[in-house]
Amino acid sequence: MSGMELSGEITAGRPLLVLAVKEEAQYLDTDLPILLTGMGKVNAATALSTVLARGPRPSEVVNLGTAGALRPGMTGTHVVGTVIQHDLDGALLATLTGETYGEPLSLPAGGDVVLATGDAFISDEAARERLAARAALVDMEGYALATAACLAGVPVRLVKHVSDEAGEGAARSWRESVAECARALADWAAANTAYRA
Repeated sequence: MSGMELSGEITAGRPLLVLAVKEEAQYLDTDLPILLTGMGKVNAATALSTVLARGPRPSEVVNLGTAGALRPGMTGTHVVGTVIQHDLDGALLATLTGETYGEPLSLPAGGDVVLATGDAFISDEAARERLAARAALVDMEGYALATAACLAGVPVRLVKHVSDEAGEGAARSWRESVAECARALADWAAANTAYRA
């Protein structure tokens, strides 16, 4: 099981806040519904698809979460403009099947930040350097959530707060910084969603 947990009631005309784990949601004080999906692409996609299929549909999906910085100097909170899937070899699959899988998704409500999503927690320098050529941030749920929301016809925003510099020591850094990140994400939600404390 994914560990999916929905608190509050989804209603038409109001956003649904979506986070991977309770640590990221610990400072949210809102009457908006909150969906915790569990970590990783499968958990994220199945949890969001399940609640969107049940209806009613929210006005938008707002994914709040932590992300690793792939480039020096990336800090703070970012609204993602493009999300890619870094652990699916779309080029190889296209040569095998003639079909395109895992194309980058452009998010109209986002900025110019590119997020790479994959099930691997990036904690080594070689992986970090390879991904930095394609993206500024890395997470484990964004692409799956954006795909599920887009397929359901629901607008989506991916909002990521930098928790660590993806690479050596990232797992330790995430544990040490997640509370501070959760506070920043709650502050962003209070200022940028139909949110009431």
